[in-house]
Amino acid sequence: MFDSSLFQVCDRDLSEETLQQYLCGDAIAVDTETMGLVPRRDRLCLVQLCDAAGSVTVIRIARGQTSAPNLVHLLTAPEVEKVFHFARFDVAQLQQTFGASIGPIYCTKVASKLARTYTSSHGLKTLVQELESVELDKSSQSSDWGDAANLSDEQLSYAANDVRYLLSLRQKLTQMLQREGRWELAQRCFQCISVHSELDLLQYRDLFDHH
Repeated sequence: MFDSSLFQVCDRDLSEETLQQYLCGDAIAVDTETMGLVPRRDRLCLVQLCDAAGSVTVIRIARGQTSAPNLVHLLTAPEVEKVFHFARFDVAQLQQTFGASIGPIYCTKVASKLARTYTSSHGLKTLVQELESVELDKSSQSSDWGDAANLSDEQLSYAANDVRYLLSLRQKLTQMLQREGRWELAQRCFQCISVHSELDLLQYRDLFDHH
């Protein structure tokens, strides 16, 4: 169901060839699949990547794995912007698993909340439907990602689609933010995401609230 020239599955890490391909771009879309939503409890199972040419890589992360040198090289490369949807969670999970200080970061969810103030719907499915005119199939969203060697075509398709549209969304949301005079504010928000992720890992809650 996938064009083999635009989709690949790797075990544990990127190949050197794919790393060099992704380093040639100015941005890379990134997403993760995990066993749950608590990074210190629920392990990382997949990392998905996509470049501007639509080349998707799904990396299967083994249980107990703490090293992926080529992936970390890409995630920390200062010349390549990492584009997430709800970066706060993915960055925390990647920090927890690999100890990587990821950046620079762009979050399409933060960008959407700043730009699309005419709605309270900022999920990826809604964004892709409005800005890309594509209906994402989210039926595999809540599923067992732990048996990475035996993922179904439906799971792989879901994982790929979670990164396939992020770079296009980044471009369109950036244009909206610039038009509305909120682009500089968005950039400052993106710079704070890694701090929020670290606070999440340390289980701080409502740190900036009055009480």
